[in-house]
Amino acid sequence: MALSSTRHPALRVIAGAIGLANRIPHDLIALVARLSIAGVFFQSGQTKLDGWKVSDSALYLFENEFRLPLLSPSIAAHMATIAEHLFPALLVVGLASRLSAAALLMMTLVIQVFVYPGAWPTHGTWAACLILILARGPGRASLDHWLAGLFGRR
Repeated sequence: MALSSTRHPALRVIAGAIGLANRIPHDLIALVARLSIAGVFFQSGQTKLDGWKVSDSALYLFENEFRLPLLSPSIAAHMATIAEHLFPALLVVGLASRLSAAALLMMTLVIQVFVYPGAWPTHGTWAACLILILARGPGRASLDHWLAGLFGRR
């Protein structure tokens, strides 16, 4: 005999909870994803700065710990520092959101593969936020949405 949600109070509660979760708008989910992942990367970028320049400690990490293939440590440190400030700022305002999410997703992949392969649970969480933005867009609370309306692309 199949269990019916009309006969079992526990199933009615579960169905009600699922119904409420289904009402969470994408705009809210996308905003939380954008702001939270932007915070992660921006804070990381801040640790690489000494005033307006890349810190000696960041350069040391890229030379001795991170050791990315194909890039000099100095170039990698500067590129990472710029990316960790630029793309999060764009995500916060929702401008070029998909491009920014894709860039940070690639950065996450590089970190996962070459720097901290054991940190996949953290990187998977980052990737989930970035994939959501990449796949579904930044939501209506974004400059991307406003510009799309302005140019008739909604």
